[in-house]
Amino acid sequence: MKKFRKVLDGLTTSSPVNPGGSPACGSAAGTPSAAPTPRELEIQETLMSEHFQICKTVRHGFPYQPTALAFDPVQKILAIGTRSGGVRLLGRPGVDCHCQHESGAAVLQLQFLINEGALVTACADDTLHLWNLRQRRPAILHSLKFNRERITFCHLPFQSKWLYVGTERGNTHIVNIESFVLSGYVIMWNKAIELSTKTHPGPVVHLSDSPKDEGKLLIGFESGTIVMWDLRVKRADFRIYYDEAIHSVSWHHEGRQFMCSHSDGSLSMWNLRNTAKPFQVTFPHGKTQRDGRKESCKPILKVEYKTSRNSEAFVIFSGGLSYDKAGRRPTLTIMHGKAITVLEMDYPIVDFMVLCDTPYLNEVQEPYAVVVLLEKDFVVVDLTQSNFPIFENPYPMDVHESPVTCTAYFADCPPDIIPVLYSIGAKHKKTGYSHKEWPVSGGTWTVGSQTYPEIIVTGHADGSIKFWDATAITLQMLYKLKTSKVFENPKSGDVGRSGELVEEDPYAVQMISWCPQSRIFCVVGISAHVILYRFSKHDANTTITSLEVRLQCEMEDVISPSDTENTPCYSDPSGLSPQPQPPSPRSNTPDSARDSIPCLKVKDRMIRMPPGYQAELVVQLLWIDGEPPQQITSLDLNSAYGLLAVGNCNGLAVVDYLQKTILLCMNTLELYGSADPFQRLTRSPRKNRQSTSGLTELSDNQVSLDLERSKSPTSDHVNGHCTSPTSQPCPSGRARVPGGPEGPRLARRGPGRPPFRKAQSAACMEVSLPVSSLTEESRENSFSRSRSSSVSSIDRETKEAVTTLQFMESYGRKSDPLPTPCLWVGTSLGLVLIIPMSIPMDEQERQEDPVTVVPTGTVLMLKGSILRFSFLDFGGALIHSPYEVWRDQQAPGDPDRPRKRKLVNFSPSSSQEASGDCHLAVVCSEKQAKVFLMPTQACLYVHNITESSFVLRADVVSVCNSVCLACFCANGHIMTLSLPSLRPLLDVNYLPLTDMRIARTFCFTNGGQALYLCSPTEIQRITYSQEMCDNLQEMLGELFTPIETPEAQNRGFLKGFFGGNAQTFDREELFGEASAGKGSRSLAQHIPGQGGMEGMKAAAGGVVGELARARIALDERGQRLGELEERTALMMSSAETFSKHAHEMMLKCKDKKWYQF
Repeated sequence: MKKFRKVLDGLTTSSPVNPGGSPACGSAAGTPSAAPTPRELEIQETLMSEHFQICKTVRHGFPYQPTALAFDPVQKILAIGTRSGGVRLLGRPGVDCHCQHESGAAVLQLQFLINEGALVTACADDTLHLWNLRQRRPAILHSLKFNRERITFCHLPFQSKWLYVGTERGNTHIVNIESFVLSGYVIMWNKAIELSTKTHPGPVVHLSDSPKDEGKLLIGFESGTIVMWDLRVKRADFRIYYDEAIHSVSWHHEGRQFMCSHSDGSLSMWNLRNTAKPFQVTFPHGKTQRDGRKESCKPILKVEYKTSRNSEAFVIFSGGLSYDKAGRRPTLTIMHGKAITVLEMDYPIVDFMVLCDTPYLNEVQEPYAVVVLLEKDFVVVDLTQSNFPIFENPYPMDVHESPVTCTAYFADCPPDIIPVLYSIGAKHKKTGYSHKEWPVSGGTWTVGSQTYPEIIVTGHADGSIKFWDATAITLQMLYKLKTSKVFENPKSGDVGRSGELVEEDPYAVQMISWCPQSRIFCVVGISAHVILYRFSKHDANTTITSLEVRLQCEMEDVISPSDTENTPCYSDPSGLSPQPQPPSPRSNTPDSARDSIPCLKVKDRMIRMPPGYQAELVVQLLWIDGEPPQQITSLDLNSAYGLLAVGNCNGLAVVDYLQKTILLCMNTLELYGSADPFQRLTRSPRKNRQSTSGLTELSDNQVSLDLERSKSPTSDHVNGHCTSPTSQPCPSGRARVPGGPEGPRLARRGPGRPPFRKAQSAACMEVSLPVSSLTEESRENSFSRSRSSSVSSIDRETKEAVTTLQFMESYGRKSDPLPTPCLWVGTSLGLVLIIPMSIPMDEQERQEDPVTVVPTGTVLMLKGSILRFSFLDFGGALIHSPYEVWRDQQAPGDPDRPRKRKLVNFSPSSSQEASGDCHLAVVCSEKQAKVFLMPTQACLYVHNITESSFVLRADVVSVCNSVCLACFCANGHIMTLSLPSLRPLLDVNYLPLTDMRIARTFCFTNGGQALYLCSPTEIQRITYSQEMCDNLQEMLGELFTPIETPEAQNRGFLKGFFGGNAQTFDREELFGEASAGKGSRSLAQHIPGQGGMEGMKAAAGGVVGELARARIALDERGQRLGELEERTALMMSSAETFSKHAHEMMLKCKDKKWYQF
């Protein structure tokens, strides 16, 4: 705990100077206020560095680019491997774990040690890994790296510790799972095939032991060769040479026959009694042509042959369609007897697996479901019903249903909001799902003790909004809103409005603003529109009000075309400012036809709106003189004031959504009035202006060089919007590269096309593609290049973007005696404007009297584009903005007693009770953070956050009953600063910024949590709170639960008593070091895991966890001993009964003659 004291005595209107030499703050308007009475600012800061630690919590969504699938039929746990080396483990809802191989190599195959709490992964770097699943966070116990051969297939028999590994050379190696070392027993390809064979059989594509005899190993080679290898005598029982390549093999449970799938779309059935030829060959989807030949079909990539007691066998396979049916979707075929069912899938099938009741391969399988892993989806089909319905997926696998374009995270929401949203969203759920319980039901999970309501909101490229319940590290869909329903469907011929936007997601969500207390929701679309929604539990028939706003810059402030003809791109203002340009030869629509019209047309008829969020108002920016409206870069709404503020690269607009009027629509320069800190001169045309020129165009003070040297690139494209007045997307086919002494260059954007629209769409949807060329790199990381191009443009550009807005009870002038409603405006040049407003207090007057907005010219200054405002009282507590308590305007009520608006924190002193007549304003920019004392505007604290990078996201959040400033930088650092002293508390190099997706979706929230999109389909949640890291083990689910392995089917007393299967098979005797010798050290290298088994167990839970596991093991052992004792007693009783009956029979027959029998 630290106490900060600052004597505020003798403060004058002169601003303190920061270490960089530029004025920290200043006021250009208003009467200088008298210095406050000498007093001490006493704020006890409770946050220390020990309160912070970075840790990943949970990952939601569909595993990106899946490659492999596995299932434990006893534990009922599912595993999915990915191309980036990730492994996703899924059980019952709440049991969801993500593991990552450090190498990042693709996962080729997964093998569970059934009911052992372990998993083997085979990766593309030819390494085997053994994962321990008996802990909440799985870890690698052993690794085995193959050096000379490439792994192609693995097989682990049930209840065996010996793993068969097939390689690309056709050899089969055997690995001991316990020690993870190679056995000396090797099946070489040249011994497996006949010596007379002249060709190599190809890689091993299949390995399986015979259900009838575990000592027989079936080896399938890619070329079509199949070998049954006798492990005991080390020779082949039989060999099959087939003409078509083999993709998979599946046994009948009796072990007398097996089925193969081939590259020509055929299935072949083989009987072990006669392996000369298949006894059955079928082309399930191949029709016989007129000449008698089968039409060519696509390969059947996988087949599974499963038997059932009460019905005919199931044959399930993927692929095999005929080539002539082009354009057909991928299919899964289920053959049940003579019935053939073809299930069409939305995406290509990666893998599938049939779930059966028993883990024993030599028993009747009884399949009950089939898990289908698609490229972008995950489907489970119910096999117990004739129509094969699918199960309702309890996991949030549809986050990417439409590409995510923005996110918002709200922790500690009002407790009633989640049930309300769920009840509304449940009415629109799909039907037709299977009524049976979700089959992947393994693991255990309980809601932790420290939980609070959390909501994640995602905006998507198709204009949809999804609300997710994120409480207790889970994610469940609550409610979906489609913003496109507000507009008329764009027609392809309507080029005057949105013809160019139809193919570029005109409804894509760019920003969202939500007030959970008043339940008012605002959406910013990429077509320069804002939609305001109110929540209602009742349906309504209403008309949507549309307001059109003209935001443009003064023409004399724009560089003429001749001035930029041969100029570097950073001096070209055409990127974000509407100005007349010569018609582009590629534009077919006259620019004159595109004046004073919005990009989209709002429905102007009465609309029936269902319960939920109902659109009330749409604000649209207009085309001006053939130029499209610039994208909206900032937004804020305040339910208590009834106001909505919108800013972009041209200016600011304030809308009264209660009276449906536009209060303010001004260019950014007009907001300053005479207080503009820059002398923005009208420039005459000049050619070949070098990058070093133009420094004198700023006012001749020390701010000029300071800003030129320290000003960071502004956040264009970041967080879903642009904020640089000079940045623009790369034209197609031209890369943005540094070139020549003049710096980076760019072609000018042709008229009639909204800037950033296509570039952002590419960032939304294509950031996952590998950077394979300079053009790709420039598209993926366009923000870094465009931002760097604007470093030198601050001194030239006369226009600046409005980057952040916030309504707050504050002081618009130094002379204000009491706080009043104000709008804080931050710009891309690091300037802060405070605009006071006069809002009627009475509800009736508020509906009728106008709201007065008077820009005062109050200016504060920081380095870099402004990102965030926040306000503290003199106790260091966060001051929340006023808000209106939610009321359902569509609910039937008493007309004589209308419901009044209930406002919170909306009075001259309500928000300032603890702080008297002063408060602290926290302002954070891309480069630094400052704390100002209001109303004197004195800078109390300043901290330079970064010099070499820039801040992408900054939020003032609540952690451990206090507040701090959390920042995420473009260089991957996550930092927290204390408030108000701005002491560094945490600085961790966590996540290098590799693509735009992370920058656009990263956001902090209260409780020490944050999230971002780690892939186009997955949301990664992290915590920066030490307390949550300590409690994370309690919050996560258990993957492994002690379950007794089901017994094998009873084969009858006499058969079991007299031996049954006489061919006993001891793998240890064959593969152990004593008989087979040691494996080649040069072939495979053993890599121990992180601390071995003891370290993993200690990490899993320490001594308490050890004791608990030991107790469970003892209980299991005692239970098994008890069962063995019961069985022994039962056998003794049966033997006594048999002896008694035999003695009675002997006595009965003793005196009989031979002829009496």
